Amino acid sequence: MSAALSLDAPLVLVADDVPANVELLQDQLATLGFRTVAAADGPAALAAAAEHRPVLAILDVAMPAGDLGCEDRATGFEVCRRLKRDPRTARIPVVFVTALNDTTDRVKAIEAGGDDFLTKPHNRMVLGARIRSLLALRTATDELEGSYRKLRELEKVRDDLMKMIVHDLKTPLAAVQATLEMLGDGDFGGVTPAQAGALGDAQLRAGDLLSLIEDLLELARLEEAHVQLERAPLDVEPFLRGVIDEWELRFRQDGGSAALDASAELPVVHVDHALLRRVLNNLIQNAVVHARRAVTITLSARADQGGVRISVTDDGPGIAPAYHELIFRKFERVRVAGVSTARSSGLGLSFCKLVADAHGGRIWVQSAEGAGATFHLYLPVAHAGA
Repeated sequence: MSAALSLDAPLVLVADDVPANVELLQDQLATLGFRTVAAADGPAALAAAAEHRPVLAILDVAMPAGDLGCEDRATGFEVCRRLKRDPRTARIPVVFVTALNDTTDRVKAIEAGGDDFLTKPHNRMVLGARIRSLLALRTATDELEGSYRKLRELEKVRDDLMKMIVHDLKTPLAAVQATLEMLGDGDFGGVTPAQAGALGDAQLRAGDLLSLIEDLLELARLEEAHVQLERAPLDVEPFLRGVIDEWELRFRQDGGSAALDASAELPVVHVDHALLRRVLNNLIQNAVVHARRAVTITLSARADQGGVRISVTDDGPGIAPAYHELIFRKFERVRVAGVSTARSSGLGLSFCKLVADAHGGRIWVQSAEGAGATFHLYLPVAHAGA
């Protein structure tokens, strides 16, 4: 190890069983501003890496294997594999410097997890450029991972705060709903038709808000894998008919319509009926909210690849293909020309995806801008007993 360098200089591990090669690399690295620690065989290289945590490791391929259980001519590859498997040393860049120059040796170096490969005799300037490049990449990766960790911490703080606030909203909202219902029933005196209509609309909006709160809480539980699915056999046709019936009043008010198209014979799947109903309600709600006019919706069900595919089709504004994946991310909203997104939370489709995942299924959309949309929910029979 060079004594002329400061102890703050970055440390490089040099593993080679030929002293002359080690000395040459130590001199070259010293001129580049690096301290070195040397190892003459595979076990010594692993021990030095674990003890000193060098910023980079330079390995010869052929050197004594000791107790590593490999041939001497492949020791460097085995050392590299073990370095990359060990969390303590996995981030150390590895450069192979060897007399071997066969393509298969380069392939083995890559497969072992090596970051670069130089053949002897090597040029000092090339070695320095390769090392600086790898260290710059490692620094950038460390900074990126640090930023990612901070982002995750901030997201957790935000989510925890959101769950606390949302949970506390349920009680006052329930009181508001009860008061509106009592007003509408005339418990505080008679109401005019206009007042009754306003109260009914307020109750409807309060119900929408309560559904949003439930979605937020359920979304958090699904993300944390705390939800226990209450699975039961699903009779698809009457279930979908029931969903449509729940929306009959809303469609009548908005001038829209809904139709059912279910195959006569469908396989039995076991699902959480309450969660499935909320998924379908979210999909219908999205279609109604984002339509420029009265919307026509079709609920259909077909047997599909050992399961059931339930589809919700609308004749609304559609979704451009570029957004087909984006819309299932939490808090993401897609702006469509001429359509307000003010009432969209960006949670509904994220909730739908988590429910589909929890059932071992999947959800996706087929759509083009201006041509309506069809959301498909696949539920497998294979998970019926889960």
